[in-house]
Amino acid sequence: MTFRVPSRATGLLALTTALLVATSIFAQQLAKPNASEQTTAKLVAEMVSKFHISQKPIDDKVSQALYKRMLKDLDPQKLYLLQADADEFSKFRDHLDDLIKVGDVSFARSLFSRYQKRLEERVEMAHKLIDLDHDFSIDESMAVDGDLIPFATTPNELNERWRKRIKYELLNMRLDKTELTEAKTRLHKRYDTLRKTAKATEDSEILEMYLSALGHCFDPHSNYMSAQSVEDFQIQMKLSLEGIGAALRSEDGYTVVAQVVPGGAAEKDGRLKVKDKIVAVAQDTGEFVDIVEMKLSRVVRLIRGPKNSKVRLRVVTEANETVTYDLVRQTIELTGQEVKGEIIDLPNRVPGATGKIGVVNIPSFYRDFAGAQEGEDNFKSTARDVLAALEKFKRAGGVDCVVIDLRINGGGALSEAIEVTGLFIDKGPVVQVKEQNGRVKSLDDEERGVAYDGPLVVLCNRLSASASEIFAAAIKDYRRGIVVGDLTTHGKGTVQNVMPVSNRMFTAFNNQNLGAMKLTINQFYRVNGDSTQNRGVESDVVLPSLLDHMDLGESFLDNALAFDQIPAAAHPYFSYVNPTIVTSLQQASSQRVAQDARFQQVQKDITRYLERKNRKTVSLNEETLVKEREEDKAADELAKQEEEAEMGTPKDKPVFAKSEYNDEVLRIAADYTRLLRSATTAAK
Repeated sequence: MTFRVPSRATGLLALTTALLVATSIFAQQLAKPNASEQTTAKLVAEMVSKFHISQKPIDDKVSQALYKRMLKDLDPQKLYLLQADADEFSKFRDHLDDLIKVGDVSFARSLFSRYQKRLEERVEMAHKLIDLDHDFSIDESMAVDGDLIPFATTPNELNERWRKRIKYELLNMRLDKTELTEAKTRLHKRYDTLRKTAKATEDSEILEMYLSALGHCFDPHSNYMSAQSVEDFQIQMKLSLEGIGAALRSEDGYTVVAQVVPGGAAEKDGRLKVKDKIVAVAQDTGEFVDIVEMKLSRVVRLIRGPKNSKVRLRVVTEANETVTYDLVRQTIELTGQEVKGEIIDLPNRVPGATGKIGVVNIPSFYRDFAGAQEGEDNFKSTARDVLAALEKFKRAGGVDCVVIDLRINGGGALSEAIEVTGLFIDKGPVVQVKEQNGRVKSLDDEERGVAYDGPLVVLCNRLSASASEIFAAAIKDYRRGIVVGDLTTHGKGTVQNVMPVSNRMFTAFNNQNLGAMKLTINQFYRVNGDSTQNRGVESDVVLPSLLDHMDLGESFLDNALAFDQIPAAAHPYFSYVNPTIVTSLQQASSQRVAQDARFQQVQKDITRYLERKNRKTVSLNEETLVKEREEDKAADELAKQEEEAEMGTPKDKPVFAKSEYNDEVLRIAADYTRLLRSATTAAK
């Protein structure tokens, strides 16, 4: 009796056979991953195919991209893996799509295992190279562009790359006036730490890297988050965590207290001090766990815990005494990342200017979603905090203009961007969103009234992204205010959704946290119909900035989605902006900038940066490197001052610190206010 397999079944049988062959090859190299990993990988693959806005299948093309991505993520400068390693793993180039669909992630574990082996070999060689005598008078250079460097074909070729790397690191320390003996000691410690960190990598971290690499094959913002990463993400969004209130760092294998957070359990207790070393952790009455040489992320997990629970720390103080502290965990508000407002009296800050400017700094668009859903009265919200700042300005007698500082604001909750926009417009569309099926819907401000109706300046830079761009674009499209800063913002015009990895079919894992997938599910568009994707939001008045000329922005990221347009949404226009006002502001600012010595230095730094931007090598000759560093010294000092002006110093974080850049923003705001008043008077 003969039995014929239908053609479709034959195809399925062939696929199954291919998968079994590929999987068996992996099985010879590495033990099977656990069932939880398999379930997670399979579910993630299904979620990406089903929910990503591109609706692209996970196929051979994605498989090839995933193979390349993993090699680049592990060894971007090609300092560890050999060409033979890349060749060996290339046989899976066209099979990773099939493997991941059935939950097989052995490729990632096997590749990482090979990477660890090569890292051990290179670190061993690094220690030998550190102890050699190096001649810094020789005219030689080191390649620095990993994309243009092929994998080394022999260990000797790789050793030569490392010789130059070690020489460069020693030369830089030498130019920093570090004694050679001390420099070598520090490098030995650095590479010991590198080795220990690699050894401490957990399976969950390898899985996170691999599944994130899969997401990145679809776009730069889709990635997998382990359970620990989900917890960190939630802390960032609600600006609070439950723990002891101490910032920690890893130093020579020890967990060292870097900062005691104001208002936290540690500060209230008063015993734990900066520079104390935590050597063991216990839960309430449990046994102590030795944490020396433990990876910092694992230490943090041991110390964090539910509010009102007890954690015990064994601590070595600066006086070298070993003590035990019992601390009760508390909810810690991360106030350093929340909205802050400040009124600047112009005559005290900018000579010749009059009036008051209210500055509101928004570091991110945060929202405690859980608190909001549970109906908490005081859940953390950007819009609430911005409103509080505006009301504070009113109580102080009002301001002539408001500056919203969104520099280095990478985005956050879309709903918060809409609500913050609603504080400045009466009612109407804020952003348009295109879904996977191509349907476009408008997300509107539905609250009547405004919190502030005066002149408005939105300050952005290349690192203002996503929700920041939604707010800036809406203000610009409504002609509600002007945008000042870099030529354009970051250019991220996509919306991500964080989806728990779960499926009722896998009953064994119903109560287990399998992490979450952050997926790009929508694209957003300005009220005028333009996407911000790749292009960002252009400034009305551009100020010189070194940041503006760096390869920062969506257009520089791998697999970024393309710019496109949809029809504009009907909306009202305000009379706060017109071409005449913008031209006047541009001309006045340009004249001031051209005459200012600090901005002239910025222009020189930009010119030098552009000349050296595309260099592929760095010199290992001491005399040459000294000249280059002298040229960079002024730029480095200026960059440091600008960073402190934007981010604040560690001790006191000013809302809008004094700097030539910030003062020019205030002058623009004063000019803008004057021009609007003149226009209003003329209209009357």
